Amino acid sequence: MTQYTSPPLLPPLPDGPAVAPDRVVPLLIGATVGEIERELVLQTLARCEGNRTRAARMLGVSVRTLRNKIRQYSAEGMDVPAHH
Repeated sequence: MTQYTSPPLLPPLPDGPAVAPDRVVPLLIGATVGEIERELVLQTLARCEGNRTRAARMLGVSVRTLRNKIRQYSAEGMDVPAHH
């Protein structure tokens, strides 16, 4: 699988304090919940260098749920970050 490189829908995860809602919400307007969820999952995977267990923990979902989402996104032709 190729490295995730499409332009992000969401801002990069901050290294410091949380991003203020007035900066995030305008970026989300017009996007579907599914699109936002997919982007969050893919960016979290990228941030975790493809580590599924760590990404699942950060997202608050089971590894099985994350793997099912990865399988779905791959079937839809999305680039999913590979595990390093």
